[in-house]
Amino acid sequence: MIRFATIGTNFIVRWFLEAAAMSNELLYAASYSREEEKAKAFAAEYGAARYCTDLQELAESKDVDAVYIASPNSLHFEQSILMLSHGKHVMCEKTITSNSQELHKLIEAADRNHVVLLEAMRSIFDPGFAVIQENLKRLGKIRRVSFQYCQYSSRYDKFKNGIIENAFDPSFSNGALMDIGVYCIHPLVKLFGLPQKIISDAILLHNGVDGAGTILARYEEMQAELIYSKISDSHIPSQIQGEEGTLVIEDIPNPRNVTFYGRNGECEVLVSHEPELNLIYEIQEWIEQIKGHQDWHEPMKASLMELQVMDEVRRQLSINFPADEEEQWKKY
Repeated sequence: MIRFATIGTNFIVRWFLEAAAMSNELLYAASYSREEEKAKAFAAEYGAARYCTDLQELAESKDVDAVYIASPNSLHFEQSILMLSHGKHVMCEKTITSNSQELHKLIEAADRNHVVLLEAMRSIFDPGFAVIQENLKRLGKIRRVSFQYCQYSSRYDKFKNGIIENAFDPSFSNGALMDIGVYCIHPLVKLFGLPQKIISDAILLHNGVDGAGTILARYEEMQAELIYSKISDSHIPSQIQGEEGTLVIEDIPNPRNVTFYGRNGECEVLVSHEPELNLIYEIQEWIEQIKGHQDWHEPMKASLMELQVMDEVRRQLSINFPADEEEQWKKY
């Protein structure tokens, strides 16, 4: 059994624990929160063996093999490198770090301590994503990719009323790009690699955080458009268009409905099922990596490219985070 701990007590940790309960290879060892009451209540609710409120204590724990981190983005690097440096395998929520420099440091720490590092990008481990990969060849020469994820955030209403929560606070390395746009960028670079050129634009709110944005990415023979928003909804699916056909993907973070349309009029539903708790697939990948059956470096390549794209987008838009200051990470 792999004994794991969680950092964070938000809704995504609840989803993770519900999915983890579907595996017979994981044992919930410890719940962490800065607030003792939260940590204690969370451990009791989900059956953790114990709880703790001290990160150093958790890192040094002999009864924990792996840690799932779902704290604000700005804390991912510091918490992850602490756990990796103490021999703990880490799965960290997207976006895994604030910038690519931090991720390079995490990879070095994981290699140095012979442990696994994985970004919790659930969509690319979903079986629907494998179907997309397998059917790209049916499209002929691919000319256009259009990925979009626009979801009005419940926190935006609070923002408009003067209450700024983490999701709309750039000091936490957050905003639409980091929270929503990553679901478009990661599958793009996973499928097609780094673009040759990027042009980006965004709607910046009064505190400098991006509420929505658009990225145009240029490849040698293909264009990509990525559209993301936390201040509006979209009901248009994502697409990959080729000279011989098109793949239509209903929900890019959860590719549960994928259809192929051929130029000859053919229409084939490749994937179609009701929404599910697809975090189980990233958990299964993590387990296989920890057991040595999968190389954790392979999916990390896409995470690095994802952050390289995001670094360039933020440079173009003058979106800066406290974590970008070199002294924040050079000591590691």
